[in-house]
Amino acid sequence: MTDMQHQARNLEPWTIELGELDRRMGVRIIEESVDKVVATMPVEGNTQSFGLLHGGASLAVGEAVGSWAAVKFASTFGKVVVGVDVNATHHRSATEGLVTITATPIKLGRRMTSHEVLITDEQQRRICTLRITNLVVDKPKH
Repeated sequence: MTDMQHQARNLEPWTIELGELDRRMGVRIIEESVDKVVATMPVEGNTQSFGLLHGGASLAVGEAVGSWAAVKFASTFGKVVVGVDVNATHHRSATEGLVTITATPIKLGRRMTSHEVLITDEQQRRICTLRITNLVVDKPKH
């Protein structure tokens, strides 16, 4: 564990709250911590016209899970994050069942975070790999 991760344990981490799109996509949170966020999403209801998991659905859920992981980290020292980059590689298709989305940190810093997000099918085959970078910023004043 890095010094930054030790320092980050000062405040209670933010608890993930699903947004409207997440609920419509059927996303479920399985595990949430600063070190890993895991969610699932059904393929059904998130397909394109040929019956395959939509690449846009993979990007949407991957960005959400990666951002949640970054916010969990930033919240432990009173900050939030904003996305600055996301990229993805689609490795194979899925036509049924659940996909599992797992975000783990690549780099956790006071100014920027990077997470790897893996989307796998029920046979543990890699469907998509994302990398997301978030800028750590002060909470907006309301």
